[in-house]
Amino acid sequence: MTETHSARDAVWQSIQDEARLGLVSDPIFGGAAAAAIQDHPDLGSVVAHQIGTRLGRTPGERAQLAAIARRAQRASPDLVDAAGVDLRAIAARDPATTSLLPPLLNYKGYIAMQAFRVSHWLWTHAQPDLALLLQAEASTSLQVSIHPSAQIGTAVFLDHATGIVIGAFSTIGDGVTILQNVTIGRHDALPGRGPRIGRGVLLSSGATVLGDVAIGDFAKIGAGAVVTSDVPAGCTAVGTPARLTSCVETPSTART
Repeated sequence: MTETHSARDAVWQSIQDEARLGLVSDPIFGGAAAAAIQDHPDLGSVVAHQIGTRLGRTPGERAQLAAIARRAQRASPDLVDAAGVDLRAIAARDPATTSLLPPLLNYKGYIAMQAFRVSHWLWTHAQPDLALLLQAEASTSLQVSIHPSAQIGTAVFLDHATGIVIGAFSTIGDGVTILQNVTIGRHDALPGRGPRIGRGVLLSSGATVLGDVAIGDFAKIGAGAVVTSDVPAGCTAVGTPARLTSCVETPSTART
């Protein structure tokens, strides 16, 4: 799911409007937020800057990482489209905010997801060392480690975003919500086949999904559950090992 050019412009306009309103209502903190937006010509530039700021340790590293992200965005505008979709999804699904500006500037899960998108682009464009470097820096700085070979849809929300590990060859669909301390990974016996997470899935705090398993669309995985077998669409799985507690009819299309 990607934005049209007009939708991308609308997201950027909304962000600018929020920054101006924040400046009026709170000249001190709102001024800092407004400056963080006014210094950039578009959403992609802000996202690239935030990636550099959050992952880099020195001014030189921050500038270099931001430049890498910007280069990837210019080569693949879909990265900026996805950033806009992810941002709107947080505003729609996070009960703590209805605005775009707070997650853009302050949610480490949002920046971790955008850093992953850049690392995935690098991985698929024959730059694996640089891709793995971005993964390592995101893991160190943000406590979110997503292997660049993973495939992740849009409107994905990493809520609280601490202790999240998504291993190689994992696949995650659109509209998925992942809470803190979730692990998605392979079994050693099947090193090339990771879990497949469907659309609209909720992975609650501390959930673990391991092996060549499929989590169906709109399924819910309970807190602390350990999933090592398939979970049908619309079902809830809880416990260790996970067991199904309910299954409901799933929506025909994802809404984000």
